[in-house]
Amino acid sequence: MNVILFGPPGCGKGTQSKRLVAERGWVQLSTGDMLRAARAAGNELGQRVAAIMDAGDLVSDAIVIELIEERLPEAEAAGGAIFDGFPRTVAQAEALDAALARRGSKVDCVIRLMVDDKELVARMEKRAAEEGRADDNIEAFKVRLKNYQDQTAQLIPFYAAQGKMREVPGMGSVDDVAAGISAALSVN
Repeated sequence: MNVILFGPPGCGKGTQSKRLVAERGWVQLSTGDMLRAARAAGNELGQRVAAIMDAGDLVSDAIVIELIEERLPEAEAAGGAIFDGFPRTVAQAEALDAALARRGSKVDCVIRLMVDDKELVARMEKRAAEEGRADDNIEAFKVRLKNYQDQTAQLIPFYAAQGKMREVPGMGSVDDVAAGISAALSVN
């Protein structure tokens, strides 16, 4: 099963992805983690990625899609993928659909975590303090949130038209959100 966890930055996609990995054995395909790893590598690609991320902007579709496609065989072997932070644009969604179709697969479900903007800011500040992530500063977060609203939110009608969108309240406890996700996945 291929599942997209969808929502603005800081909504809990990573936390819930890790839970699904532990419970179901699926592979988490977190573009954020992949990009941070590229950045940490310090090579030429990592330096380009770092400059883009530090500004709060989105990395090009070509780079992100290449990273995702490299991991699809691993996800297939595990029985499923959790796409965390991808796709971010309609073009990426179309590229993902095409990549999966070439492999005889598809996106089965999109879980949209519904959260409040004020809660997102509070979560980001807490995560920055706890994890020390360089991309979690308030100015970069505001750019990321605006990018989400301007570009990524366009995926809502894209996946709703396909009948794949499931909305789950994301403001409760981690366990409550996980229960909502589990219920949404049982619909498929």
